[in-house]
Amino acid sequence: MSSESAPSPRPATKSVIPVAGMGTRFLPATKAVPKELLPVVDRPALQYIVEEAARAGVGEVLMVTGRNKGSIEDYFDRTPELETALEAKGDQSRLDAVHESTDVAQVFFVRQGEAKGLGHAVLQAAPFVGDEPFAVLLGDDIIDARDHLLEQMLAVQAEHGGAVIALLDVGADNISKYGAVAVEDAHVSGDAAGDQVFRVTGMVEKPPADEAPSTLAIIGRYVLPPEVFPAIRDTPPGRGGEIQLTDALLKLVENGMPVHGVVFSGRRYDTGDKLDYLKAVVQLAVERDDLGPSFGPWLRNFVADLPAEGASPA
Repeated sequence: MSSESAPSPRPATKSVIPVAGMGTRFLPATKAVPKELLPVVDRPALQYIVEEAARAGVGEVLMVTGRNKGSIEDYFDRTPELETALEAKGDQSRLDAVHESTDVAQVFFVRQGEAKGLGHAVLQAAPFVGDEPFAVLLGDDIIDARDHLLEQMLAVQAEHGGAVIALLDVGADNISKYGAVAVEDAHVSGDAAGDQVFRVTGMVEKPPADEAPSTLAIIGRYVLPPEVFPAIRDTPPGRGGEIQLTDALLKLVENGMPVHGVVFSGRRYDTGDKLDYLKAVVQLAVERDDLGPSFGPWLRNFVADLPAEGASPA
């Protein structure tokens, strides 16, 4: 593997979305419905992710699926019977909404086969990606459409080469839930027009708070060079017996390849557990033009009528 990665001669056009997880935190619903299809207001979280990829110019999307995820393929496929019924009713707004899910991007699918970790899932994309840089988007993080995190990451990768990862300062209390990074003191770029960019010098998956190199956590956006594939193949199973993408990225760092982190300061909606999922639904619903004017006042009244903490309900 080369120790340096020159800036990419061509822009990334492809993205990879791993969706093979079992969704155990949302049982029993995920016995029958993939977690990625649970509705966030009226669209599944996965559609927000695909729309983000398309906006950023990486609209050739490969989804890495697993067993019992066939309904994800169905969701992004055409539904002639439903479309015909909506056309017959003259229900153009719902027909347009149905078309959005199939027309937003070119979506392809491959099965992971075994649940052997995020690194292993990304490795399944090697034939699809070829020798180009590509984006990886994880479905638990919805980035607000008004914030252009992925676009900035793609620009950083085109300028510096190597890999680019999204970072968020989560504080010492939460860093053990994430992959944590060490960065150089001086930032590479970033000002009022964009998020700060640092050179990453090390990383570790889910460290205890007192062992974390910083409070900067890796969140679910990556722009990776094709050299990540041999790095993953050379990565043994790590924490949890899984092949960790973080461990493969650390190999790139150790081999001298530039790895940069963009510290995100925008709006992020976490759908990774039940409480954060509920918060995401409320936040996005309040900001909707069609729902917010009614939902917002109702929500304020509902909260105002809640009993004080520790008090018994009426």
